[in-house]
Amino acid sequence: MPKQKEASRKARSQPKKRALITGITGQDGSYLAEFLLEKGYDVYGIVRKSSHMLFPNIAHIQHRLKLDCGDLLDPVSLTVAIKAADPHEVYNLASQSAPGESFKQPIHTAEITGIGAHRVLDVVRDVAPDTHFYQASSSEMFGRVEETPQSETTPHRPANPYAAAKLYAHEIARIYRSSYDMFVACGILFNHESPRRGLGFVTQKVAYAAACAKIGIRTSEHLNEEGEPIYKNSKVALGNLDSQRDWGHARDFVEAMWLMLQQKKPDDFVIGTGETHSIRDLCEVAFTYAGKDWKKHVRVDPRFVRPMETGPLVANPAKAKRVLKWNPRISFTALVESMVDAHAARLK
Repeated sequence: MPKQKEASRKARSQPKKRALITGITGQDGSYLAEFLLEKGYDVYGIVRKSSHMLFPNIAHIQHRLKLDCGDLLDPVSLTVAIKAADPHEVYNLASQSAPGESFKQPIHTAEITGIGAHRVLDVVRDVAPDTHFYQASSSEMFGRVEETPQSETTPHRPANPYAAAKLYAHEIARIYRSSYDMFVACGILFNHESPRRGLGFVTQKVAYAAACAKIGIRTSEHLNEEGEPIYKNSKVALGNLDSQRDWGHARDFVEAMWLMLQQKKPDDFVIGTGETHSIRDLCEVAFTYAGKDWKKHVRVDPRFVRPMETGPLVANPAKAKRVLKWNPRISFTALVESMVDAHAARLK
């Protein structure tokens, strides 16, 4: 039998790999689900029970997914979902993921983002101990940074409840890896955005406002966290414009998640672009793309300044590039422009 036909026959005879994703309806979960489907996986997802099963981020692929209701507050529901999937890989992406909001909901953030991750890990240890497990850690853990750029060995100094909860989950993941000989990899992801990002994030606020300006909307329909129009009287209210972040595209980052679980040994990896941009830069790119002068459409509002600022957060992804052979492909400018385009299309 020719080698090519033999390889094809073996591929068909091998069972499909199964992956389970918590937070599958979010930005990262939806891109990861697409990526894994393209790889030939059976993809399972845990969603919170609601009166509907309509999820915009995965609507185009929902017929190809196997969704089960579960909650990171409820270990019984997690056990049922993980047993049903019998996964080769588990990606824990679910969290209360807005650092600013975590000051308003610190206990809820700790329960979902910190203890919730612990519950998922504990269930996996109990019912699927050979599963390769991915924990979504965050660059926010570096907080009031002690060195720039930040790598896997940079000390953690969280500056908000979200970061503290992520650090708890990160350290529990490392403890389970060493104590129970589990394959647990942590991705310390820097900021990553896309047109699927929620409107509560500053990148989306700016892109949304630029789209409003582009098509002539003076006051927007959608509201910010203070219950006011995001774009009001042709202006968007923002916090500290000097705050700097390392922004990449979520589509690039989910590939790094998958690569971590394909290694022979589990490890931690910083994932980011290695470039920093301020919120002022973000405004300039978005409004320039919309054909507007950003200074005429942005105002600083003290209500949106964090009680404790982090940064400058910028990744040193050398280890990921060396070990995973991973490199980001989508530029900051292309990312921001795609977000403005997506909002403009919806608003029209």
